[in-house]
Amino acid sequence: MAKTRIKAKLRKGVVTVKTLSKHPMLSYVEAKRAKKEANFITYFVAEVNGKVVFEVSTSQFLSKDPYLKFAFTGANKDDIIKITWKDLKGATVVSTGKIR
Repeated sequence: MAKTRIKAKLRKGVVTVKTLSKHPMLSYVEAKRAKKEANFITYFVAEVNGKVVFEVSTSQFLSKDPYLKFAFTGANKDDIIKITWKDLKGATVVSTGKIR
């Protein structure tokens, strides 16, 4: 199953997170051309200690294996960040990483 690579660093009270999600991100046009079913990530959320720190609804216009970068405050070193995303077909992928 697909997985998301996570790098989260705490510096001066701000956590910067970089994620790389493995997904083909087939838009409707590409899927029609390839005679396949469209499938792309539609929802992405990041949580730390049960609190949502980043949430976004996405569309077919992200590239294959999308890279997302975001920052937030209010976390500590060694806290666990949980990344969850869902795609058009209903698959849900959950990945975790430690804030360094």
